[in-house]
Amino acid sequence: MAILSELVLYPIKSCAGISVREATLTRSGLSVDAVYDREWMLIDEHGQFLTQREHPRMALIVPRLLSDTLELRAPGMLRLEIPLGLPDPDHEVTREVTVWEDTVLAYDCDETTATWFSKAIGVPCRLVRFHATATRFSSTKWTGGSAEPTLFSDGYPILVVGQASLDDLNQKMQAAGRAALPMNRFRPNIVIEGIEAFEEDYADHFALGEARLKPVKPCSRCPIPAVDQASGEPGPDPLDILRSYRSKPAMDDKICFGMNAIVTDGDGERLQVGQPVTMTLAF
Repeated sequence: MAILSELVLYPIKSCAGISVREATLTRSGLSVDAVYDREWMLIDEHGQFLTQREHPRMALIVPRLLSDTLELRAPGMLRLEIPLGLPDPDHEVTREVTVWEDTVLAYDCDETTATWFSKAIGVPCRLVRFHATATRFSSTKWTGGSAEPTLFSDGYPILVVGQASLDDLNQKMQAAGRAALPMNRFRPNIVIEGIEAFEEDYADHFALGEARLKPVKPCSRCPIPAVDQASGEPGPDPLDILRSYRSKPAMDDKICFGMNAIVTDGDGERLQVGQPVTMTLAF
């Protein structure tokens, strides 16, 4: 039987995730205690988003959910707490920010927060939060024309990876004399155990209670899986091995690992680690 083996929330895009036992599934992604996946993001002085691709030390910024704040820790830094309540409309500071091809409105966090993050990753930056009135949607090319919301993710609300897919890669890594990799190199939201390696590629949908997840687009891989999430430094790079068998012609021969998914049913459904998952294949 397939089961949901891991749930991971990433409050700040490209920073460390939070592994949780339960989460609420929404059309925009996972949510825990009203904190959403990729609800916050770092930007440069021009409003362009920042990620581990250029700033691998972002992996060392570790969030923790407290009762009314998001606590952040990083090596050599005093801890920082960010209020979870939305800014007062009469005093909010906003700016337009860009993530890939989309420009949206965001709340601008304060100067103290900007200084903390700038010191943590070693470049000037600011923290912004997805605005309550902003909208951003996944590419309708892959969603079948359906307008599917997302926040500051790379493009889709949920990333699904099968545990057997990582196991398969690690067998090849070890056969090449290299160290096995943890799942956090690939930054999934949902990990499913009990399906065959890369079987998620061929799923029409996954059923988790009343919820339905539909994989819509293979996740093409950038250099982030080469970053050791524990050290913020380049580690064993799996992309050369993945290239030998995970290049997808339909994706212009990009290296793919995991599937981007949308929520077709069960908006607001509570997910729990260990619950059964039913997979329906697309053929």
